[in-house]
Amino acid sequence: MRFEAISWERLTDALAAHADALEPADGGPWLKIAVDGAPAARPGKLAEAVAEALRLRGRAVLPVSTAGFLRPASLRYEYGKQDPDSYFGSWFDTGALWREVFGPLEPGGSGRVLPDLWDPATDRATRSPYQHLPKGGVLVLHGPLLFGHWFPFDLGVHLRLSAGALRRRTQEDQLWTLPAFARYEDEVAPAGSADAVVRADDPHHPAWTGLR
Repeated sequence: MRFEAISWERLTDALAAHADALEPADGGPWLKIAVDGAPAARPGKLAEAVAEALRLRGRAVLPVSTAGFLRPASLRYEYGKQDPDSYFGSWFDTGALWREVFGPLEPGGSGRVLPDLWDPATDRATRSPYQHLPKGGVLVLHGPLLFGHWFPFDLGVHLRLSAGALRRRTQEDQLWTLPAFARYEDEVAPAGSADAVVRADDPHHPAWTGLR
């Protein structure tokens, strides 16, 4: 895999321009983008930048974080609070994402999307209001472990960190998650699913593969 140096600004513009020219693969009116990466890679920051660049192009955009779709603590912590296998397979409510985010954006859907469902701090439903994404709008879903669930992304971006960079940049109280990301690399191979891979070992000097 060959990488070319690029600035975050140029990367954002390139992704937004590419997305703006795409037609949804399912034939519906809504485009769906993934920005996948471990928390240490800060996928939310790139997702928000791409969303803003698309808004400047006249597109309605709804960024959604998977952090708002965690399962209740009783399910996340069934095997302990620091179990990497649970983090890999049980922490994020993929069923709710299908139901509340992707379902309404299927062809013929309502466009009525729930931006978040569960607050991990209170371990209760967020009670956030639904948001309407108009036809022609763009969903930007960001967070870790996004690939491997058959989510219908039209554009997938993977923020890649080497094992060493991931360890250095992960907060100490989250180091227990590292085996989950190693498993993600081995079993899902997110770089093979993404349309663009961004090497983010140095947060100030990214590099990317370009768009496939």
